[in-house]
Amino acid sequence: MFRELTDSNVIMLIGVIVAFAATFLLHHVMKDKLPHDNGRAFAVEGSLSKGKARGSGIIFVLVFAACDLLFNTLSTERCVYLTVIVLSMITGFLDDMSERPWNEYLKGALDLVLAVIVAVTFLTYNGNTFYIGMLGSKAVTLPYPVYGILIVGLVWMAINVTNCSDGVDGLSASLTIITLGSFYLLLQEIRGIGGFVYTIMLFMVVLAAYLWFNATPSTILMGDAGSRAMGVMIAVTALMSKSPLLYIPLSIVLILDGGLGLLKVALLRFFKIKILVNTRCPLHDHARKKKNWSNTQVVMRFCIIQLMVSLITVWAYWMLY
Repeated sequence: MFRELTDSNVIMLIGVIVAFAATFLLHHVMKDKLPHDNGRAFAVEGSLSKGKARGSGIIFVLVFAACDLLFNTLSTERCVYLTVIVLSMITGFLDDMSERPWNEYLKGALDLVLAVIVAVTFLTYNGNTFYIGMLGSKAVTLPYPVYGILIVGLVWMAINVTNCSDGVDGLSASLTIITLGSFYLLLQEIRGIGGFVYTIMLFMVVLAAYLWFNATPSTILMGDAGSRAMGVMIAVTALMSKSPLLYIPLSIVLILDGGLGLLKVALLRFFKIKILVNTRCPLHDHARKKKNWSNTQVVMRFCIIQLMVSLITVWAYWMLY
């Protein structure tokens, strides 16, 4: 049955068109005005990125935020999340512009501040109860400080694993679209968050426009300005699903690709424990260096894995819910 075409639906459709068109056109017009990549000495084929426009996250994040404010219903909670996403983009863009990468501890501290803002906002508007499993039948209520710490950990991890996965043309943005698309399907069943469902759609739309320029061989890179904002968006979306543990299956490739490297470095640096000695991290570098996969093969195969896991997760949710 067709849904009634209302004025609000027409406005939202216009918002989607504007978001894609504005992102596309601004990338075309502004690419020569963005900072340029210096190449990554330790990344596989990192030298190929040298000279490319970098930091285009500032374009698609600002277009996304503007369209969400203009074409979506207003919500104080969502405005806070939009602010955090924009702030994460700004910190990433400033790093993209810097001749030398920012100190990792400084970036970690900034991520922590943003994660705390998300946690306080979410707990204020949604309380301290969440659901275990895809069924959503087992409610768990934690003390506010405990749940707050877990939310901070989720946001911080999402920012950093997504950032670390950004190393192959089209990879992190494509995986993010699959992750957000999966949540988009699941959140249709949750009442009271219709405005946020549209927010997810807008974010996927601007990423699609960005991918036009980032597909192999890319001409524009999102930089930390884009990857950090994507991490915040994924984390907030997982929280809004009321079942934040869904973040694991619906982002499993991002988690493994970017997270294993973080774990490997942390264990070695702080505990002198060596793991994955013969595995190059991020995993997309291992696939290219050790398995001789092309960039296109990495993107397609990683996306296929995530798509299959997401389809199974969404199907199981619908069958059980």
